[in-house]
Amino acid sequence: MAPASDIEVQNLARRYGRRWALSDVSFQLAGGAVLMLAGPNGSGKSTLLRTIATAVRPDGGSARVGGFDVVTHREDVRKLVAFLSHASYLYDSLSARENLAIVADHLGRPRTGIAALLDRVALGRRADDPVATFSAGMRKRLSFARVLLQEPRVALLDEPYGQLDPEGFDLVDDVVRELKSGGTTVIFATHQLERAAASADDALLLEAGRVAWRGKASEVPG
Repeated sequence: MAPASDIEVQNLARRYGRRWALSDVSFQLAGGAVLMLAGPNGSGKSTLLRTIATAVRPDGGSARVGGFDVVTHREDVRKLVAFLSHASYLYDSLSARENLAIVADHLGRPRTGIAALLDRVALGRRADDPVATFSAGMRKRLSFARVLLQEPRVALLDEPYGQLDPEGFDLVDDVVRELKSGGTTVIFATHQLERAAASADDALLLEAGRVAWRGKASEVPG
């Protein structure tokens, strides 16, 4: 039986040297929920996402995704999670199509849907161009195509609006709604609070690594 919560975070803590990037962070998210992370630079938003994604290990507390602990069952967690980070982790010498083909092959999925995904993120005409020739915004669009290809149970999006133009902002909103409608649990960190609140259910405000506020996304303090 599936757990009641897709994400369970309990007293999570992470430090870098003497500085605590996260301290005593706790929350739960049910499947299909969308949570907006708010807070100033350095408040711990990226560290929280990276910890849930198993990119860094916590120094205290726990986090579970789909019932799997992020430390003791890292590989199980990674099978459930798609993580959109500041770094694109794309293969510059390969084309957009080839980048997605590698992901499809790794997941054991057919390549037949790649063309449609590239059209979905407005990269269809550049499908066979090397990623090295792409702008930062185009790289972000390709990263979104990779997230959709993964069909994740949980999507973690770090500053998804970054590097994008107004049309790209619309793409982010559409992707978040598409993920939610498919039952994917989404956490996204952003400074675009007013815009993001339209897509999110709840918001978590972090300050100095601690939860300063939680409530409806439309009511997050400015």
